[in-house]
Amino acid sequence: MSTSANTGVVSTRYWHRLDDGRLQCDLCPRHCHLREGQRGLCYVRQRLDDEIKLVSYGRSSGFCIDPIEKKPLNHFYPGSAVLSFGTAGCNLACKFCQNWDMSKSREMDTLADAASPAKLARVARQENCLSVAFTYNDPIIFHEYAIDVAAACREAGIFTVAVTAAYIDPEPRVEFFAAMDAANVDLKAFSERFYRKICGGALAPVLETIEYIHRETDVWLELTTLLIPGENDSDAELHEMTQWVVERLGPDVPMHFTAFHPDWKMRDKPPTPGATLTRARNIARANGVRFAYTGNVHDSDGSSTWCPQCGALLIERDWYRLGRWHLQSAGHCVDCGYALPGRYLDQPGHFGPRRIPLQLNRY
Repeated sequence: MSTSANTGVVSTRYWHRLDDGRLQCDLCPRHCHLREGQRGLCYVRQRLDDEIKLVSYGRSSGFCIDPIEKKPLNHFYPGSAVLSFGTAGCNLACKFCQNWDMSKSREMDTLADAASPAKLARVARQENCLSVAFTYNDPIIFHEYAIDVAAACREAGIFTVAVTAAYIDPEPRVEFFAAMDAANVDLKAFSERFYRKICGGALAPVLETIEYIHRETDVWLELTTLLIPGENDSDAELHEMTQWVVERLGPDVPMHFTAFHPDWKMRDKPPTPGATLTRARNIARANGVRFAYTGNVHDSDGSSTWCPQCGALLIERDWYRLGRWHLQSAGHCVDCGYALPGRYLDQPGHFGPRRIPLQLNRY
């Protein structure tokens, strides 16, 4: 891979030439067909010099230190700090996007901050972050940059987290998830209609990637579904989704049900009532999901972790703040010895609900 440090442009390898002279991008199921100068729907992969290049390498729309629970990850080093960043663009077109100012950006000026992989790893260590998260927009579209950052972090003893919609082709996903330590996959709904109408994509490739992550990698996996009134929150769809999770992934993959608020191109929909999240959580638990959570609301019961063996409160949460910690020996219930699935230290982190913006040019 060749890199131009001045322009943030790197060569990529997931593409091939078509008979009509166009180049097909093979990174994700969109398979954009590009003539010279054209960009894919993601906007950051462009045909230049008769090849497809990533034009946002090493550039970000912003950096921030967050609690890991905000990703959300509840079973991956709870209470720890994570250095979060994103770039611009996205390979889906979700009408409800909550980060549309970055993910839907068509202005490269959005990418105001620059950071090499080595610098990101160094800053994460300096700021006592246990991990670096690729978030705000989908890291799949900046595949090469994310993998290089992950390699630098791994060398520095820092974990990496992908917050992703998992809309990726089989070959590049092997390389991508081999570099990651944890992933929260945004399972947007459980119908092809929703993915086609609301997201401009397809459900089947997402389900295939979720199964791949769970069965073929060591990546810690959690799922999130943003519930939108009247679109993906019916009892029937929630039953189908949660039954699929238990049947294909098992009962231990955590599921987060989070609240929609009107944004981007879906401002006509009302915010999600808290009762909807509780209903979804109850359906998931009734279908065998052991760790179902409510998010984006103050609901200590629904956001806390309970022992499925003895019923003890293991990790108390209120929003992003941890309370009672009832684990010992890196993740075992104090009362019954149950080994809580996930990644844990002997003691929780104490970062709390803070959000600390960073300017990397100061480091």
